[in-house]
Amino acid sequence: MEFDTLCLHANHDKGNHYGAITTPIYQSATFAHGSIEEASEYSYSRLSNPTRAHLEKTVAALENGVAAFAFSSGMAAISTVMKLFSVSDHVIASADLYGGSLRLFRKINTAEGMQFDFADTGDIPSVEALIGEHTKAIFVETPSNPLMYVSDIAALSSLAHRHGLLLIVDNTFLTPYYQKPLDLGADIVIHSGTKYLGGHNDTLAGFAVVKTKELAEKIAYVYKTIGAALSPFDSFLIERGIKTLPLRMDRISANAQSIAKWLRCREEVKKVYYIGFADHKGYAVSKKQSTGFGGMISFEVESRALAEQILSGIRVFQYAESLGGVESLMTYPMRQTHADVPEQERLERGINDRFLRISVGIESEHDLMEDLRQAFES
Repeated sequence: MEFDTLCLHANHDKGNHYGAITTPIYQSATFAHGSIEEASEYSYSRLSNPTRAHLEKTVAALENGVAAFAFSSGMAAISTVMKLFSVSDHVIASADLYGGSLRLFRKINTAEGMQFDFADTGDIPSVEALIGEHTKAIFVETPSNPLMYVSDIAALSSLAHRHGLLLIVDNTFLTPYYQKPLDLGADIVIHSGTKYLGGHNDTLAGFAVVKTKELAEKIAYVYKTIGAALSPFDSFLIERGIKTLPLRMDRISANAQSIAKWLRCREEVKKVYYIGFADHKGYAVSKKQSTGFGGMISFEVESRALAEQILSGIRVFQYAESLGGVESLMTYPMRQTHADVPEQERLERGINDRFLRISVGIESEHDLMEDLRQAFES
């Protein structure tokens, strides 16, 4: 099946559910067995639930994975994957990461005895130089949040496997519609399903998708033990969102391209971070490994006063922290997504009081541009 059709029919079950077109919500914590000899396929919803299982099979199909696991949030997914590692294990991660991932690695996993190095994962020699005796994995966001760095997944995969490491890729920004890390050699793909997969800013969810049965068995054990599974109702909402993923991503991407070009023409804008520009450092890699540029843009304006004016003046865009929904959002990373990152580190990376991040939605391109214009000029 083509991707668009998979979003609707990847795991459609015509033999059950009384012919229901939409997957029923099995809002049950437990399931009865027919007898001692006749065990039900399901027993307890922390372990598995029919609604969630349907969603997981759909996401696995979209990413070409062996199995997918649906979690209560993206951070729950990453936290569970990190349980594959032990005390003294070393992980190399992208230096530019979502603030929650940085907090998990530096405050929680490090306290448990793990070790981390952060690098420009677009620079393969720099990553290889950090590989040591205890290195077990490379963790990558591409494009990264919020500076939009691009990493070559195939090259990192080759490097990782040459050294016996796992490659873990956070694919939240591009989704499997535009980028398939497992096909490029990654071992595990992470998603904040809250974002583009759900697409409506109404549900928290996360996913880990794996390439092998061995990894699936390891994660399944941690998954059922920790218990951060996605609820049946939230599974239903995420599956409903996935049905329109291609339509939303195409509209979002088209809007983002126009807005990025508009921002670049504004005298008050000093820099625009958008992977769809031909002069972006990672443009050639993006063209090689993905089929679209997505809807994320960051930009720096000339002053803090202007940044605050824009945030106060937007009317169609909304000042909010998340991304990936149908509504366009604008974020102030220094106060929101990256508030826990030490100030000096933020500033060195360019995340200052003039830096804003946009998640473009599906509104009229004209209305979005007009809203930005009036916010800049008010």
